[in-house]
Amino acid sequence: MSAIEANSPLQAEEPVVDGGVWGFLYDMPAWGISLVVHVGILLALMSITYVIETQRELEITSTITPEEVRQEEYVIDTEVTEEIGSKSDLNITGPSMAAAQNAGYDNHREEQERIEENIMDVRVQTPVSLPTPNEAEMMESIDLTGTTEHAGGTDGAIDRIVQEIAASLRQRKTLVVWLLDESASMQDRREAVAKRFRGIYQQLGQLDIGADVALRTGIISYGKDVHVLQKEPTGDLDLLMKAVESVQNDPSGLENVFTAVNEALRVYGRERKKMNAEMMLILVTDERGDDYHLLEDTVRRCAREGVKSYCVGNASVFGREKGFVHFKWEADGEQFEGDLPADMGPETVAAEGLQLPFWTASARGLERMSSGYGPYTLSRLCAETGGVFFLAEDGNRRKWDPTIMRQYTPDYRPLKDYQQQLSTNAAKAALVNAAKQTLLDGDDIPVPRLWFQANDDNILRRQITEAQKPLATMDYYVKELQKILEVGEKDRDKLDSDRWRASYDLAMGRVLAMRVRAFGYNAMLAEMKSNPKSFEQAGNNRWILQPAEDVNAGATVRRLHKKATEYLTRVISEHPGTPWAFLASVELGDPLGWEWKESKMQIAANDMNGNNANRPQFSPEEERERQDRRRREEKKRASQPKL
Repeated sequence: MSAIEANSPLQAEEPVVDGGVWGFLYDMPAWGISLVVHVGILLALMSITYVIETQRELEITSTITPEEVRQEEYVIDTEVTEEIGSKSDLNITGPSMAAAQNAGYDNHREEQERIEENIMDVRVQTPVSLPTPNEAEMMESIDLTGTTEHAGGTDGAIDRIVQEIAASLRQRKTLVVWLLDESASMQDRREAVAKRFRGIYQQLGQLDIGADVALRTGIISYGKDVHVLQKEPTGDLDLLMKAVESVQNDPSGLENVFTAVNEALRVYGRERKKMNAEMMLILVTDERGDDYHLLEDTVRRCAREGVKSYCVGNASVFGREKGFVHFKWEADGEQFEGDLPADMGPETVAAEGLQLPFWTASARGLERMSSGYGPYTLSRLCAETGGVFFLAEDGNRRKWDPTIMRQYTPDYRPLKDYQQQLSTNAAKAALVNAAKQTLLDGDDIPVPRLWFQANDDNILRRQITEAQKPLATMDYYVKELQKILEVGEKDRDKLDSDRWRASYDLAMGRVLAMRVRAFGYNAMLAEMKSNPKSFEQAGNNRWILQPAEDVNAGATVRRLHKKATEYLTRVISEHPGTPWAFLASVELGDPLGWEWKESKMQIAANDMNGNNANRPQFSPEEERERQDRRRREEKKRASQPKL
């Protein structure tokens, strides 16, 4: 060992501890050190236990039960909620309520993700999320409230209402209020309800759901005024029957349905609270209601108070305000019947269909084609409150596939949302403006004359001149419609639903097609007037204009023809199996050009005094019958009641 190593302090001396913690431990006996170690272990174990409990507490707070997951996935999922207003006929929640739910859902989800990111421990197994049901599964498991339902007439609607009442009674006590339209046209339907009324409540009493003590009913009728016929809710069938059968016809032609709904809420609201009951309103009517300006306030009030509204009503005419009700009436001891106009639509906020006539005989009567939906006003009331609009009468002979039509359900969002859409999309605004114009003046658009007597050139020219007069006015009118619709073409590709796209394209296609027909029609008349054609077959004395492929006009009209065909063809290809495609196919069913066809007709000869020598001579009895028919027609028109 070297001298240096021998004298090194590291080798020659014991380590020195200068006090402090280490000095304390150095001097501590063995049992003390053992105590310190065990206390440290206990503290460590306590720390571990505390962390685990804290994590569990947070995890439990953010856990969602399977039932809640299913409910939230259906009610507030963004995609489904958007379909409620404009594309789907589910309408489980009101669109305005769904919008509020969407806003809350986004915030909740963001907060939940933040919490999970901060506290999730990789040692804890993450729960498996429940799969979102597809549309078919939801259709099978979800009650289709808020829809328009084809119930199979008044009896079918009543049967469905019994089911709705029974479903409510299984949950809690129920107060049902019937609101009966006093219109004369509703007499048959009211009688049908009255005949079924006793059976309704007897059927409910047999379901073992406590209907005898849990169900109470009130009765209201309405027309120009509102009449509370059974003010004290009761389960006494005799009193209810007496009230229903006491409804009188109101000749005013007014149906203040929303005034009646608000009166029902006022009259029966206190009793409902006393019963702690569910409240259901059942409207029986055939029109939209004349006081529809009260719609928004009524919807908000019903939704706020949790009152469901159901309606037994008629389908709206496709894209139009006016519909028709077949009615029988008496005037001065005589019986009459006929189709009378009634305010039955439209199925959307504003009419979105053009009231333009078809020029071919095969297409007559399409102005009465049903939309398959109830009027917007009552359908919205039902949709927002979770009820159902039952179609008791649908005059549509054509039936559309409900699976296809689900994508074309009217938008039942509030009026302000509809107005916002019109202000932000020129195509929507143009369509509504054009439809409004035809609503005001559509009845003035003539169907052109297609045949002309031609046994004499002067007679032929006079008839052509008379036929050209209304055509000039009509062409100007249709040209103005074209200008209105063309303003919206720039936003056509921004239309956000199949219904809007189909409606706009059909409107533009029909307007352009009508202009092409009018141009060609006028050109054919002008040519015939200036240079009458000769008949090829002897004895023929009449010219008939019939559709043909050749468009007899200039380059401008040919461009219109091409554009009209493109629009109408697009409707047919993009919206198959819908009313829009059907009407487009009808428009294109006949070519847009014209050609002359000769034929023969019976023409009465005049004597030297200008009298018709070949006029049929009637016996006095026959002449009286003819005059009586004319008198009855005049009286029928004059005595038509207001519906």
